Amino acid sequence: MLTELEQQALWISLQVAGSALAIIVVPGILVAWLLARHEFPGKALLDGIVHLPLVLPPVVVGYLLLVVMGRRGVIGSWLLETFGISLPFTWQGAALAGGVMAFPLLVRAVRLSLEAVDPKLEAAARTLGATRLRVFITITLPLALPGVITGGVLAFARALSEFGATITFASNIPGETRTLPLALYSTIQTPGMEGAAARLCAISVAVAMASLVVSEWLARRTRRRMAGRDTGL
Repeated sequence: MLTELEQQALWISLQVAGSALAIIVVPGILVAWLLARHEFPGKALLDGIVHLPLVLPPVVVGYLLLVVMGRRGVIGSWLLETFGISLPFTWQGAALAGGVMAFPLLVRAVRLSLEAVDPKLEAAARTLGATRLRVFITITLPLALPGVITGGVLAFARALSEFGATITFASNIPGETRTLPLALYSTIQTPGMEGAAARLCAISVAVAMASLVVSEWLARRTRRRMAGRDTGL
């Protein structure tokens, strides 16, 4: 049985990670398609910006989010004045931080999957009168679906384990932004809580491993279904 602290941290973590994935999945697929299928000035720069969270310290990403999305930030002040939305120190802000850190993993997985799709199939559909959007939805995206699933689950797991950007942008507020990593950090700082820290660590490992197992299972199942369609089974 999970304690109240563990249940709360697990629920907030799942809520934050799920929301982070929902935020980035559509932009991630579009950016991956753009990088995989098009050549344009500034492509290398865009690619570098997309993958920047992988090489920057997460605390730096959190600080940049505060500068841009904070109440006095360029975007944050506009959101506050126009819609009354303030993201710092909220679970929505934690989801944004997790989404930013997970975005490169999603884009990378989807891009590799898109690059494996034969462009001749898309060209053949175009010659038959299909629009670019219809080709993408009916041919490209289904063929790249295993990569989309893998990227989505990896992004979910990354957002689930995010610490540095989250604590900088959303802080460590019990019942609001205290995810599993933040709960573990707080427990470690408390004398005599070694057992509770070990339990939180075990929960984090179990959830992350379950995400990876589900990702592999879904990708294999999708590949088998696609292979069955190709052979007419």
